[in-house]
Amino acid sequence: MRLARLLRGAASAGPGPRLRSARPGASRSLTSDSGSGPAPERGVPGQVDFYARFSPSPLSMKQFLDFGSVNACEKTSFMFLRQELPVRLANIMKEISLLPDNLLRTPSVQLVQSWYIQSLQELLEFKDKSAEDAKTVYDFTDTVIRIRNRHNDVIPTMAQGVIEYKENFGVDPVTSQNVQYFLDRFYMSRISIRMLLNQHSLLFGGKGKGSLSHRKHIGSINPNCNVVEVIKDGYENARRLCDLYYINSPELELEELNAKSPGQPIQVVYVPSHLYHMMFELFKNAMRATMEHHADKGVYPPIQVHVTLGNEDLTVKMSDRGGGVPLRKIDRLFNYMYSTAPRPRVETSRAVPLAGFGYGLPISRLYAQYFQGDLKLYSLEGYGTDAVIYIKALSTESIERLPVYNRAAWKHYNASHEADDWCVPSREPRDMTTFRSA
Repeated sequence: MRLARLLRGAASAGPGPRLRSARPGASRSLTSDSGSGPAPERGVPGQVDFYARFSPSPLSMKQFLDFGSVNACEKTSFMFLRQELPVRLANIMKEISLLPDNLLRTPSVQLVQSWYIQSLQELLEFKDKSAEDAKTVYDFTDTVIRIRNRHNDVIPTMAQGVIEYKENFGVDPVTSQNVQYFLDRFYMSRISIRMLLNQHSLLFGGKGKGSLSHRKHIGSINPNCNVVEVIKDGYENARRLCDLYYINSPELELEELNAKSPGQPIQVVYVPSHLYHMMFELFKNAMRATMEHHADKGVYPPIQVHVTLGNEDLTVKMSDRGGGVPLRKIDRLFNYMYSTAPRPRVETSRAVPLAGFGYGLPISRLYAQYFQGDLKLYSLEGYGTDAVIYIKALSTESIERLPVYNRAAWKHYNASHEADDWCVPSREPRDMTTFRSA
């Protein structure tokens, strides 16, 4: 059920919908009649159990935009985040606890858990404090910035934990499937939490600072994000890396079509850093494939990018002639256990983010899916690959896609995986000519 008092006194100015109960039996409000926080549970497990009973409140891009540009009230943001952030943290912390024991015991996963526990405890220190106290609101903003910085290395640290587990215990198909399911949800949760942290810290943590171009942003959102400029930026930076390693690089051929507003630049309400991450990753992959596939010829076909804006979707298609991959390997490219690069040492992960973990494509797909878009690959083996990014053109339809811990999620981790209900062909089909009728 909906919680009646999530943003007491600020509901009309709040940035998003109220929280809802994640389970049928969870009817308690996050705030009691006196305005205090959760009831009676003691200790971290009790706090996690309490907040995990409620589902996160997904916000639309328009809500982020309206809140930051029209009602940029630090007190209102404080009142929302002190409720929403614990819910998002607790939901994913419950899923972490369902991972295999040996994975939970790895030093890297324990470190990630400690970060989440510490962040949850720091946020709960504000649950009973008055939003009318300026020092409280100021201290909360400092806490948000500290939590954001603490979680900077969550992705490579969790990745290292999975590698430690795989090297020590191996990975059976069931565990591999559960880890894939978990990491998709864990990293999506991390993206959403970081979005909230960034919005608050950028709006209220450094007023009057930043470059002129970034002053047009509402936090991390650009209400008039020039898609072509971001694409070109991603290409140029990927090209520098390509030139460094291959002493050459493919050219870019870019075409744009604004079917929604012909003759106008293609602009959408979006987070430029998210789009840049996707484009940079796709350009790196396309350049590497092109350079290696045509190494003997010394002539490198250009990478073609087509950008179209329709009434519902912004679509970016990148086409390379890097030889493509067979169909059976497409899904593997989005698997967190797969990488064509050498595994990095942990201490170098800062210098080359995500290098060797095989996380570039799966994380890029999560960025696309975060606001109800998607990223898909279509390959012609022997020729090349098309990568297509779909983004919602309307800010009202760009709504956060958030994982929630509920009975369905719990069942996924605990379900017994039975045999496949489709025939699996044997490597050597039986010779039917050897069978004779009686």
